Amino acid sequence: MKMKKFAIVLSGCGVFDGAEIHETTLAMYAIVKQGASYDVFAPDMEQHHVINHLKGEEMNEKRNVMIEAARIARGNVKPLDQFDPADYDALLFPGGFGAAKNLSTFAFDGPNCKVQVDVEKAIKGMHKAGKPIAALCIAPVLLAKVLGDVKITIGQDKGTAEAVVKMGASHENTDHGEVLIDSENKLFTTPCYMLDATIAQIGDGADNVVRAVLKSIA
Repeated sequence: MKMKKFAIVLSGCGVFDGAEIHETTLAMYAIVKQGASYDVFAPDMEQHHVINHLKGEEMNEKRNVMIEAARIARGNVKPLDQFDPADYDALLFPGGFGAAKNLSTFAFDGPNCKVQVDVEKAIKGMHKAGKPIAALCIAPVLLAKVLGDVKITIGQDKGTAEAVVKMGASHENTDHGEVLIDSENKLFTTPCYMLDATIAQIGDGADNVVRAVLKSIA
């Protein structure tokens, strides 16, 4: 049997201005542990801003999303505009504010947000191909904005859930490690750090969402 392959889309490096590192690395671990493989992609673009993760303050410097993502990917990251749905069995988006600041403008514009063009193209391409898409933490808002009438979870945050509904999607509250499956659209979402979570709970969420995706394409 051919090994299943995920494409992981990162939004930088670090929870406050990029991809959430625990969610990303534990998803990578879950994918390989469960017998699949992955490639990492990121848009080659300037990130919205840079946050000092020690102090939580904005820094007066510029960074590139793809170069920052390469920190997590150990240098092995591809530009997202080269992503081809035909080459992959599943697409996965970790969370982190980068999903809402770099991959979209959700952090600033809420339900009126725009999604970065290559992100939108990747989501639509996989959806059209009938292939599964997983999204962790805040990243499910990307699916709501691009696909509209779908079923997702971002955990239990009322304001974010209301924004999801305004984008045309439906939202269900979930707890630690739970995976909401939209079988019709092949979407798999789990809350991770949208809840007050431990790293072990993040590991459970990542493991469960990867397992659910692989089960759907077995």
